[in-house]
Amino acid sequence: MKSRKSSDMKLLCLCSAIVLFITPIVVHAEKSKAGFHDYVAKLQQEAQLKGFDTQWLDTHFENIEYRPTVVKADKNQPERKITLDTYLATRVPDWKVSQAVSLLNKHQSLLEEISAKYHVQPRFIVALWGNESNFGKLQGKYDVLSALSSLAYEGRREALFKKQFFAALTILQQGHITAENLKGSWAGAMGQSQFMPTSFLNYAVDYDQDGRKDIWNTPADVFASIANFLASEGWDENFTWGRQVKLSSHYDGEHAGLKLTDYVPLARWQERGVTRYNDTQLPDVDIKASLIMPDGPNGRIYLVYNNFHTLMKWNRSSYFGVSVGYLADRIKKGE
Repeated sequence: MKSRKSSDMKLLCLCSAIVLFITPIVVHAEKSKAGFHDYVAKLQQEAQLKGFDTQWLDTHFENIEYRPTVVKADKNQPERKITLDTYLATRVPDWKVSQAVSLLNKHQSLLEEISAKYHVQPRFIVALWGNESNFGKLQGKYDVLSALSSLAYEGRREALFKKQFFAALTILQQGHITAENLKGSWAGAMGQSQFMPTSFLNYAVDYDQDGRKDIWNTPADVFASIANFLASEGWDENFTWGRQVKLSSHYDGEHAGLKLTDYVPLARWQERGVTRYNDTQLPDVDIKASLIMPDGPNGRIYLVYNNFHTLMKWNRSSYFGVSVGYLADRIKKGE
């Protein structure tokens, strides 16, 4: 609220001028809080029309508060200023790989059981677990209902966050978690898998059959939920995610991208001038791939398969997808 600048002005301005300077800001803050209160009242009315019990809603709406910090976080998401190399060094450091290998071994029996049911390799389940929440350590501390209603009230993506808000109410209504424990990221992503509420409703699994889909505290539910998402979105356990490659001097990667029109067999990429990273020919395998160059032709270049396209349904960032695959590869190597 420009308080530091105001203190300097006190030496130069009359009190009346200071009052005129401050008053509009105070009024604006009061209107924001009042406006949010009215907005939440309308959300509650809409929830009633969707069939939620009135008394139940009264209980769960009484602690909803405006969270301007989440709105600020949404507006001020940093532009990408790092390279993929820097990103991978940050997201997949040696200590995380070591933890991933250790945790895979710790939960090996459970992971293999879930892998057999959902046909997703354990190393990819662990890689997503590690990338999303640092193996459950970083789940977020924001009240999900307050965060989502604040983001909806801000207005830029109101329909999206209202949908997530009502999905969060459904999660509470179904008894998977209590309101006081419904915490997540500033954007409303929840639990060790960092599912948005709609993803929870679509993919979360009560694997231990205790009546709750507990992605916050129960490893079996966390692993099965991750695997169920991937399996539901087209994962193929017979293949990996992709491979780092090089371009020959006569090919500039003009077909790079994830469009289906450029999703062609490895043999076609070989003809265009793509080789393994060690300059040898691509594998003689009947599989389609896309070429991606997250940092352009001078950065890391990959041929990515169907499973990478599935990872893009989890998170549309190619940096994120590569980091999951990279961690899974290092888990496989054990280093």
